[in-house]
Amino acid sequence: MAEYNYEELLDRAKAKLPEDIAKHERFTVPEADVLLEGKNSVFRNFGEIVAVLNRDINDVFQHLLKELGTSGTLQGKDQGARVMFKGKIGGRQIDDKVAIYVNNFVLCSECQRPDTRLEREGRTHILACDACGAKRPVHVKKSTKSKDKEDVIRAGQVYEVMIQDVGSRGDGVARRGKYIIYIPGTAKGAIVKVKVEKVSGTRAFGRVVRE
Repeated sequence: MAEYNYEELLDRAKAKLPEDIAKHERFTVPEADVLLEGKNSVFRNFGEIVAVLNRDINDVFQHLLKELGTSGTLQGKDQGARVMFKGKIGGRQIDDKVAIYVNNFVLCSECQRPDTRLEREGRTHILACDACGAKRPVHVKKSTKSKDKEDVIRAGQVYEVMIQDVGSRGDGVARRGKYIIYIPGTAKGAIVKVKVEKVSGTRAFGRVVRE
């Protein structure tokens, strides 16, 4: 009888895995490809990401509009679809909202596999997993309160923002909720981490944090 070391045994075991299991051994979602066009943001690989999630394109579109708090238009269809958002929205912002959708509507809470489908039982949405057979109701947390907390800017805290304009004194201007943040030494369109040093009403003043 032939003897195998640990790595060889592992390779032999993986080779015997069913094709559907091996295929989803590593579930990864592409990063958002975003292009700024004037005062709008184009999510260019939206259709590609929806195809990976295997969900209804309009459901994902409406989820993003709600989470980002903006309006937009869906252009094209299938994997060639893209979204034009109103306002300047960074790729990381979109990635965060896509991750929320994945956790709520795609990944099985038992086996963490994406081989799931959405069903409806009465008024409740059920996430059913074809891989392990688990089912769970989909609970979507209302984001109103959490959004209010996110909108509160405090001195001494660090925030990631996009520079949307340049003020008359040459300082970069970013917006977060109801606040306008002035950051010297920044250029329009840049995404930076800023430490807020002073808050006065709905105006805040900060400096870029160098990593």
